[in-house]
Amino acid sequence: MTFRRTLLALATAAAALTALPQAALAQGNYKSEYKMSLVVGPAFPWGKGGEIWANLVKERTQGRINIKLYPGVSLIQGDQTREFSALRQGVIDMAIGSTINWSPQVKELNLFSLPFLMPDYAAIDALTQGEVGKDIFARLEKAGVVPLAWGENGYRELTNSKHPVRTPADLKGLKIRVVGSPLFVDTFTALGANPTQMSWADAQPAFASGAVDGQENPMSIFTAAKLQNVGQKNLTMWGYVADPLVFVVNKEVWNSWTKADQDIVRQAALDAGKQEIEIARKGLVEPGQPLLKEIAALGVNIVQLSPAERDAFVQATKPIYAKWKPQIGNALVDKAEKAIAARKK
Repeated sequence: MTFRRTLLALATAAAALTALPQAALAQGNYKSEYKMSLVVGPAFPWGKGGEIWANLVKERTQGRINIKLYPGVSLIQGDQTREFSALRQGVIDMAIGSTINWSPQVKELNLFSLPFLMPDYAAIDALTQGEVGKDIFARLEKAGVVPLAWGENGYRELTNSKHPVRTPADLKGLKIRVVGSPLFVDTFTALGANPTQMSWADAQPAFASGAVDGQENPMSIFTAAKLQNVGQKNLTMWGYVADPLVFVVNKEVWNSWTKADQDIVRQAALDAGKQEIEIARKGLVEPGQPLLKEIAALGVNIVQLSPAERDAFVQATKPIYAKWKPQIGNALVDKAEKAIAARKK
């Protein structure tokens, strides 16, 4: 009798276990915390995007997936160019990464750094939200991560502590901080500047001391980092490259989640990406560009290039564009150029 009761109890327990939702079964494989790598914190649109994504995921998974933000690429000792490799290796679980920082490992990402490829925000959208964006996501998947959504760091504008820059000749001899990308070094060398690669953490003290004359970054970085306080009093709006961001998850982490949670994380990334892009463009897409008025009020001299003045920079960097096109992939660049030509303005 006791034996029969034991069998019955085991059968009941097995049935109950089978009836448990898959999410509950998989719970044992979930980490108590997932590490998200970011270059900057929530004071910047980029970091804010990470905060929004983490909050949406926690809320929508009812706490099954908890994400902790690690700004300053602190998980890899501040080395931005190591982020993609660390993500692929599992040192990092998730990231919102810069196409620039990841371009040494995925050459196609250099597309967005081709000088003067994207003349306006509609051009960025034509690439990231179209077939080119899908092609790049496929390439990222092949490289070992799971890309989910696009964000945006913004157009990288030029600042310096010496004098206004209106022509390539004005850049001659200026020591300009650039990110660790050979394409950026080539571009600024072609313009007559002296490009200097350094991390963002090292760059700000270098501006303050005068060891470095200038830099190029989106306006959201300029305002949040208060670059006018470290001598960056001359700003040239030239829109030479933009820096899309990519929301990604480590492949093993992704595969450890249930399909339902994967869907939640993907949709949360799409929603966060959309919000982050709006934040990154705030004050720059509205009539009159109110953000620039705020910056001018801080004592910054703002140069808005005429079409002819901008074209002088385009012509000066054409050899660099031609040099890098085959390295990125002629077919991909051709597809990007066609998508931009056909964009809705």
